Amino acid sequence: MGFAIAEAYAERGADVTLVSGPTSLQPINRNIEIHRVASAAEMYETCLSLAGNADIVVFSAAVADFTPEIQAAQKIKSGGGALTIRLKPTVDIAAELGKNKRADQLFVGFALETQEGVKHARGKLERKNFDMVVLNSLEDKGAGFGTETNKVTMIDKSGNIDTFELKLKTEVARDIVDKTIKMLNDA
Repeated sequence: MGFAIAEAYAERGADVTLVSGPTSLQPINRNIEIHRVASAAEMYETCLSLAGNADIVVFSAAVADFTPEIQAAQKIKSGGGALTIRLKPTVDIAAELGKNKRADQLFVGFALETQEGVKHARGKLERKNFDMVVLNSLEDKGAGFGTETNKVTMIDKSGNIDTFELKLKTEVARDIVDKTIKMLNDA
């Protein structure tokens, strides 16, 4: 969804900065400046340096919740017996940036829930200082990951809930952009 949302904002004339983890995807619109990162730590540092200058920040995908405590400098050869990997939590980028959000900024997050979606999405809205959460469906055929379509529910901080039918992700992205621009203009 991240690339589709970036393209939708650029179509509307916005100057877009996209922070992306490893992917073969490339932005099409020339108004999209892309920053490629390889780790959760790099993503956090890059987002931290860029978010203060943005009017709208969209957190469209979560990085890993955990990372190895120790990273090997070289390949670990097989045949050495059992291997134990100790993990440590990564920084919650959205929550950390939400602590320093300006009053005139709009933060949008995503939630993927399998039970009590609206309830959990509202909790995320509060915890991370979001203005809107886009709740993804995994329950519906053709929605979620690995498809060109999605079905979402948008929940804003005013309590409004907008549920959309299954549609192309490019159309979902335009719906998100329309809603955020309206929210920004109404503020």
